[in-house]
Amino acid sequence: MARNDGPKVLIIVENLTVPLDRRVWQEAQSLREAGYTVSVICPKGGKYTAAYELLDGVHVFRHPLPLEAEGAAGYAIEYASAIFWEFVLSVRAYCKVGFDVVQACNPPDLIFTVGAFWKYLFGKPFVFDHHDINPELFEAKFGKRGFFHSLLGVFEKITFKVADVSIATNETFKEIAVRRGGMDPNRVFVVRSIPDVSRFRRMEPLPELRKGRRALVGYVGIMGAQDGVDLLVDAMEDLVVAKGRRDVQCAIVGSGTELARLQVMAEEKGLADFITFTGFLSGDELMRTLSTFDVGVIPDPKNTYNDKISMNKVFEYMSLGIPFVGFDLIEGRKMAGDAALYALNNDPKELADRLERLVDNTKLRDALAYEGRLRAKSLLRWDEECGRLLQAFDVALAGTAPVRVPVPHTDALPEVS
Repeated sequence: MARNDGPKVLIIVENLTVPLDRRVWQEAQSLREAGYTVSVICPKGGKYTAAYELLDGVHVFRHPLPLEAEGAAGYAIEYASAIFWEFVLSVRAYCKVGFDVVQACNPPDLIFTVGAFWKYLFGKPFVFDHHDINPELFEAKFGKRGFFHSLLGVFEKITFKVADVSIATNETFKEIAVRRGGMDPNRVFVVRSIPDVSRFRRMEPLPELRKGRRALVGYVGIMGAQDGVDLLVDAMEDLVVAKGRRDVQCAIVGSGTELARLQVMAEEKGLADFITFTGFLSGDELMRTLSTFDVGVIPDPKNTYNDKISMNKVFEYMSLGIPFVGFDLIEGRKMAGDAALYALNNDPKELADRLERLVDNTKLRDALAYEGRLRAKSLLRWDEECGRLLQAFDVALAGTAPVRVPVPHTDALPEVS
């Protein structure tokens, strides 16, 4: 095992590789800069396929994923494979680097199995970084509850039971940790997914994305069944076909299980020339694309899941001064306030109306962009979130690990998603 005088943390994330998972990578960098030795276990993805690498001072251990899960059997195979590799790589990380605490980032709510092994057999505290509320996500995705919804609730409860400390992305998640998870409120810390503006900034735009049209509206994110990107395609149909707006181009950035269906949908609606699917982007290419948006879109429909989550897109749009349109979600409005226009009733025609209003009103766009930047500057500060992150680990490690000593800050720009 490698030796180091400061505390050591092992972060496990299953949903996305690093450095492409912005929140996880930002946390890893902040912990490293605070004097921690940081290791991350994650899946391979994109160009990041090395089984091990030391990346910007962080030890990264990657495992393969067997398939794109479909159905209960597919998810069972995927999660079993991931848990197997996470256990194997945790042993490898312990032998190669060592760690004093394990942080698990959901989904899924199964990584507690690895955390419990190290906690109950070796005394390593377990920190749960609560990214998703999976029971609500299941209901939003499949439109029902039933056995699997109840099972997800059980996994969530066990995860909170094992956790010494929980990190919540907003106050609603903290309430869930206390009310549903039975956690002590003093051991739940809110760390919002706010971009570090020193690493997340506007760049030279890509005018070719407009395809010669006056305005570019854009979406960036995952394309799953619950993400509402089909509502954006419907809104573009209303703009282009019903309203005859041939001066508006749309860029949809990202990937996901619904991408192929959305591309077919755009083709069938006669929108192939008006909607560009860029695929997954990261780093400078992502930042230049975002910097080209005149109007951002958050088409996630209103439901019990989306009302409770804090979406990275809200923080990112406001930090970059991108005015945006979305449905009237509870947490979304708390974060954005007057920096956005809101549509009602999950209605794509209302979404189209709000988009058209922003496209045609430069002064309104500028006002929303100003409000967004102002809120980002005054309310959304990563240095404050980072302070709560470090506080969470201080509580988890109290009396069990060496004192951390901050190391010099690096200006290396990580790739983001």
